[in-house]
Amino acid sequence: MIRRLPAAVLAGALMTGAAQAADLSYEVHDFADLDGWERDDHAAALDVFLNTCPDIGAPDWQSLCAVAQTIENPKTFFELFFRPVLIENGQKPLFTGYFEPELDGALERTERFRFPIYRQPAEARRAKRWLSRREIETGGVMEGRGLEIAWVDDPVELFFLQIQGSGRIRLPNGHHVRVGYGGSNGHDYRSIGVELIRRGIYKKHQVSAQVIKSWVRRNPEDGQELLRHNPSYVFFRRIDSVSPENGPLGAMNRSVTTGRSIAVDPAYTPLGAPVWLEKQGENPIRRLMVAQDTGSAIKGPQRADIFFGTGDAAGRAAGKLRDTGRMMVLLPIQRAYALLPETEQ
Repeated sequence: MIRRLPAAVLAGALMTGAAQAADLSYEVHDFADLDGWERDDHAAALDVFLNTCPDIGAPDWQSLCAVAQTIENPKTFFELFFRPVLIENGQKPLFTGYFEPELDGALERTERFRFPIYRQPAEARRAKRWLSRREIETGGVMEGRGLEIAWVDDPVELFFLQIQGSGRIRLPNGHHVRVGYGGSNGHDYRSIGVELIRRGIYKKHQVSAQVIKSWVRRNPEDGQELLRHNPSYVFFRRIDSVSPENGPLGAMNRSVTTGRSIAVDPAYTPLGAPVWLEKQGENPIRRLMVAQDTGSAIKGPQRADIFFGTGDAAGRAAGKLRDTGRMMVLLPIQRAYALLPETEQ
């Protein structure tokens, strides 16, 4: 059964800020409406939900989190205490993927590992806008200050590590060091893919991360200049609080899980909430995931980024994903029905 809530009611009852201005529609669905629900691994989804549900502050979520820790049948748990909610604002649904890069590196500079991953210097932290990428890389301002976290062997991969904002460094002894976002120089990001299109080197449909990396490596001098077309520069911090063998930290400060964690727009989807995803495309996905991350490009109620894991294979899979479909937020049943007009309750 589908129950629709007028946009004005939804905006006042569920959303805040900019979301209130959107032309929202809201539908409460039954689990029978979910394509593939019966076939999913609900126990796997429950494990991921339990990883972050203690951090959801609302009393109803806390009660459900306590129940979830003693539940014997995960599928029954979700069906008893939640209802799937479809929230739309007229924008076309879009589902993409993200991953955690893994670079080869060392904790000391060597002939092979000579490209530094830097901590943010104090003057950059204080400034609203600091030196550009070109000035940082060519002006010598970072040298001799002990700001290096590690050195890597590939400046192209280092550039894309900055775009992702976090990653893992694989050391020569087989151990790993994880780094996370530690600040920026305050310059706006400029897309080097768009610049390649502007120069007539590639058509829009041809550009991907792999294509860009290949072109930069084939054209070392022009490639370095292309990377410096983006003046934004990201600094990092070493993350030792989480084992490098686990997933990277998401927006809830907990490790995200390959294939079960998604980044969402928290203006529409509460962080920590289960989300049923029906992704179309070449490799359809029908899976219960958990909203545990956010992203600057993730805007709207039908927009999500699926975490694909760590390393090159995950990066290739994530880079191919750009599909439509639909997603439904699983809200506590009382919260879902409390939003309905009295005549429909």
